[in-house]
Amino acid sequence: MNELRKDYLLDRWVVIASHRRRRPTDFIESRREEKKTATCPFCPGNEHLTPPASLIYFMEGDELRRDCDKNGERRKDWIVRCVPNLYPAFSPPSSKINSKRSGCGCISMEALGHHEVLIESPNHDEHPSVARVTQLVYVINALRDRFSFLMTKEYVRYVSIFRNHGAGAGASLSHAHTQIIATPIIPKILREERDASKEFYLENKDCIFCRIVDSEIKSERFIWSNESFVAFAPWASINPFEFWIFPKRHQSSIVDLIDSEIKELAEALRVSLGGLRRLLNDPPYNLGFHMIPEEHYHWHIEVYPNLAIWAGFEKSTGMFINTVPPEEAAASLSEAFESEEESLT
Repeated sequence: MNELRKDYLLDRWVVIASHRRRRPTDFIESRREEKKTATCPFCPGNEHLTPPASLIYFMEGDELRRDCDKNGERRKDWIVRCVPNLYPAFSPPSSKINSKRSGCGCISMEALGHHEVLIESPNHDEHPSVARVTQLVYVINALRDRFSFLMTKEYVRYVSIFRNHGAGAGASLSHAHTQIIATPIIPKILREERDASKEFYLENKDCIFCRIVDSEIKSERFIWSNESFVAFAPWASINPFEFWIFPKRHQSSIVDLIDSEIKELAEALRVSLGGLRRLLNDPPYNLGFHMIPEEHYHWHIEVYPNLAIWAGFEKSTGMFINTVPPEEAAASLSEAFESEEESLT
């Protein structure tokens, strides 16, 4: 029979539909080359098409330097560039913060926060699946810088770092980039993870995520690991070929990474996303960092290949049907990750 599985922490159920199982080849499509806009606003030379950069990495001799655009000028010798989104979903406060409640109990508040775009490379197509590990190190450090800065704002409760790859996953521009959104509330899924991990920590003086990692390293859902990170298919995956990346050492956000772990994370991203590309012909995917700077929380990255269509059942119930058991997904991904790792040596 098919199997119902509950998420590790969330009150979320998934149907693992083994009777409807699909193989990796069933998801591979001959993808048309995505049309590139005549003028890409993220490519070098077009810096004037974006707002002034809030963070720039550039080289001065052999030294890495940080700066930002000043006095209306746009620095052009960048290797990583972070700019405000031209059409932000969240914006910094311009006046006193107000919330409203209607007579029917409906609540609203201003969408306060920040919405930024981290341009990952001057090279248009240097996505993490094919990027130089050294370039990914710059990207991770820039994300740490922006996360640290945005979390100091009194109106910011959560900083979401996410990546949409491919038009099928919602990417409107094909240049390699990550988005950063700072919000005045902690979103529901993160709040549930925080509360459940805190309750477990108070009762057991231990991290529930650390226990999950220790268990999954020995399970059929294990995919790959290096010295500092492990990738596995989660027990109740809602997406075919979904996988998560966890630091082995307990830490609550990327701010806690030491230099060696930053390089290991860059390698983990390169191998895992390169392996996904190798296995499924560069599918569209969404990637999200889960980070809450509290001692009981264990940060991680969740990767969701965009291979299924959520229809009436999923949308009306909040319950999902996954046609690829995570154990089978892990076996296929593991082989692809190992091949990708070998290609880097």
